[in-house]
Amino acid sequence: MAYPETYKYTKEHEWLAIEGTTGTIGITDYAQNSLGDIVFVELPKVGDVLESGATFGSIESVKSVSDLFAPVSGTVTEINETVTSAPETINSDANNTWIMKLTLSDPAQADALLDAAAYEAFTAEETGH
Repeated sequence: MAYPETYKYTKEHEWLAIEGTTGTIGITDYAQNSLGDIVFVELPKVGDVLESGATFGSIESVKSVSDLFAPVSGTVTEINETVTSAPETINSDANNTWIMKLTLSDPAQADALLDAAAYEAFTAEETGH
């Protein structure tokens, strides 16, 4: 699976797309594949202030529940209601199904995240492939 080159990635398997001071966050295809069929997504509220690395919600599959971590700090401006009513949309297109958007409090934090090649190397190391 190719990962979009314009995204930044975390070792917790979230992706971040930045446009100006807006960050859009989702989970990677690797994460949705590892989770299996996603049945529930718990999201923050619009207006919540998130710190980089802090838990902002959870994602539940038929196999397990995983926390979601903020890749950068910021204020939540929008949540994707589709993933709360139809969480399986993440399974069908994780790279294009966003979970939330936020206004970045420090865009430079994204520089510490992985690029697509580094994330792909990280997942290969995790799986031994």
